[in-house]
Amino acid sequence: MYRIFLLSLLLLSQWVLANTGYQTPNKMMADLVDAPQRPGFSISPNKQWVAVLNRPGLASIEELAQPEAKLAGLRINPNIFSTSRATGYNGIELRSLINDTTITIKNLPKGKILDVQFAPNNAHIAFIVETNNGLTLWRFDLKSQKLHQVSKNTINAALGGAKYRWKEDSSGFYTRLTVAPASDIPKQTTSNIEPIIQTSDGKKAAVRTYSNLLTSPHDEAVFSFLTTSQLAEISLKGKIKKLGQPGIINQYRPSPDGQYLLVSQYKKPFSYLVPASRFPLLSQIWDKAGKTVITVADLPSGESMPKGFDSVREGRRSIEWRDDHPATLAWAQALDGGDMSQQHDFHDSVYTWAAPFKNEPNLLMKIERRFSGIQWGNGQFAIISDWRFSDRQVRSWKFTPDNPSEKTVLFEQRSYNDNYKDPGNFVYERNQYNQNVIKVVDNSKVLLTGIGASPQGNIPFMDSFDFATGEKQRLWQSAAPYYERILVTLNNEATKVLTLRESTNEQPNFFIRDLANNTVNQFTFFPHPAPQFNGVKKEQISYTRKDGVELTGTLYLPPNYDASQGRLPVLMWAYPQEFKDKKVASQVTDSPYEFVNVSYWGPMPHLAQGFAVFDDPKMPIIGTGNELPNDSFREQLVDSAAAAVKVLVDKGIADPDRIAIAGHSYGAFMVANLLAHSDLFKAGIARSGAYNRTLTPFGFQGEERSFWEGQQVYGDMSPFFHAEKIDEPMLMIHGKEDPNSGTFPMQSERMFAAMKGLGGNARLVMLPHEQHGYRARESLLHVLWEQEQWLEKYVKNAKPAAK
Repeated sequence: MYRIFLLSLLLLSQWVLANTGYQTPNKMMADLVDAPQRPGFSISPNKQWVAVLNRPGLASIEELAQPEAKLAGLRINPNIFSTSRATGYNGIELRSLINDTTITIKNLPKGKILDVQFAPNNAHIAFIVETNNGLTLWRFDLKSQKLHQVSKNTINAALGGAKYRWKEDSSGFYTRLTVAPASDIPKQTTSNIEPIIQTSDGKKAAVRTYSNLLTSPHDEAVFSFLTTSQLAEISLKGKIKKLGQPGIINQYRPSPDGQYLLVSQYKKPFSYLVPASRFPLLSQIWDKAGKTVITVADLPSGESMPKGFDSVREGRRSIEWRDDHPATLAWAQALDGGDMSQQHDFHDSVYTWAAPFKNEPNLLMKIERRFSGIQWGNGQFAIISDWRFSDRQVRSWKFTPDNPSEKTVLFEQRSYNDNYKDPGNFVYERNQYNQNVIKVVDNSKVLLTGIGASPQGNIPFMDSFDFATGEKQRLWQSAAPYYERILVTLNNEATKVLTLRESTNEQPNFFIRDLANNTVNQFTFFPHPAPQFNGVKKEQISYTRKDGVELTGTLYLPPNYDASQGRLPVLMWAYPQEFKDKKVASQVTDSPYEFVNVSYWGPMPHLAQGFAVFDDPKMPIIGTGNELPNDSFREQLVDSAAAAVKVLVDKGIADPDRIAIAGHSYGAFMVANLLAHSDLFKAGIARSGAYNRTLTPFGFQGEERSFWEGQQVYGDMSPFFHAEKIDEPMLMIHGKEDPNSGTFPMQSERMFAAMKGLGGNARLVMLPHEQHGYRARESLLHVLWEQEQWLEKYVKNAKPAAK
């Protein structure tokens, strides 16, 4: 008896140890976390060089545990005056696109390499180095092949955005410098503690639920300290010229001719209700010496912006330089008080204003819906676009910027969910000001590249389109068995292109393709990132929901699977999407020829457990006409899942008693709802989810109604309100520092408490220092282990269906 007791105690202690601390899954899965990542790349303006940017391994938990100041919706490392957790590179190799020359930049300083940019004249490549002492600027001379630290002064990048900008003549840089040592940060003392008082003046201010907002005068002081910077010009040799006075400089951009700077700064009073992006904003034009030329806009706080995804602040917004003019501003301003729900013939107006800014701004045109941007070509050609959330519509027109009264030509009109009607992206080129503009021939002909979504899957292409005749010509398209897409054109004729090519069993690599001669040469030779998963079978499956909506998903079978093995346990991984059109909801969004990319992030690692994976089975939530998608969210979700299960069972792949459902973010919300309102799944895995929509009362995902306008919808859709119906095991994983609007860690904590209190089978894993996505090597290994153990216990080893 004593021996049995000791054995039981030993087994119990082993079980306790296995459930504490970071764990590691089986080797086949764990190797995915350490698999080589495809390098980044940057191409020189003259298209003669590619900078291949090597990525280091994943961050450690120690790196994620570095100090953070969580202020005004930002996360700042207060020791280095920069956004925290930046991902970077650890090596730069320059490869010629015209010959076999390769230059490896040696003796790189220790630290993260960030923001790699070629000079406009192609003579240098610059980058930031981040260390524990701050951010410094470096450059490499391509001719002498010498590396230089431009300046020892540290850069302030606390607000994000451009860490530096090249001057138009490549003679130096613009950047924001720190103005005080980190040790001077304001300290909280008992003498500056005071009540926090907020008032409402009776005006509606329906804001979404944000995290990490300012909460006290001390927060305001720390925010000001960390974000205040000195705009400066720095020569190639490091000579510093300060421009203007220090301020909370959000954006800075030189005019195309280099004679002016567009500078925007945040101002007080700060808000405790909205993030920094909605703080009062002052936009000015400065001359090269840093003297204010003119104030363009002085926007008040955005606290009282109207509710709605296409609502905006009143006043001049989206201020930018015209890329095709030496120094001309363009901006939009609302004609509807910023509220698209108001009935107006025109909701926005767009203005331009040319230097020296002595005359009144010129009205470029009025826009029927919400302005979404201008793509500049030249004085005779540009593309202007608008959009509307209620029906998910986007439109764009060709117009003549130098003569806007000329007739516009409609170019695109579709739902932004409608991939089949996506005409592609314009091919760009550098103009005389070294700005990227649409490549236009005879002010009429353009080139377009895109993924080519179609019922047969994605087929990337390059087209020529003539606005004068409306004729489109296909110049090239990807051909089986490859999935190949054009990244950039390499010559003026656009007959030489750099592509990324892959097939189901060939990892993506860069190729140089000559369209005129129909030749292709491999440019890189990246290794297979996960050779242990060679032999995975991929199949695109089509099926139909009971209401007639056609759906698709991608089925993956484990390496060396044979049909004689019989039915398999299945892991389904999905994410619901909203649509206003049934046909659009049925579109195929994958390619049968894409590489079988088995990464650590999604469901694919569980092929190593012998699971079949059904990835991205479509879960469309459709609201046609006056119906809103979420009016029947639960019914459509369950019907989509039932159709997915049925097709796998009918094909003889799935064991109906061993199917799990999993998802991340809104996918986790889906998991909890499916477990509550169906009996289709044996277990669920819900990562970084939201479960109680009353905690996001002014809208969530694509829902515009507030809780008070749609209490029934909020209640029906919240699995927290139906936790007593969840009778399958649910694993919840969440980053303890999740800042994502709507998925605060409390969402998972409260859902777990509900299930525990109701006697449900749940497990909650809170990952230290992790945000909405997970980055630390230790965390990712542990997540895979948790999922592996959960699926092994509750799905794979569940009682199989009778044959």
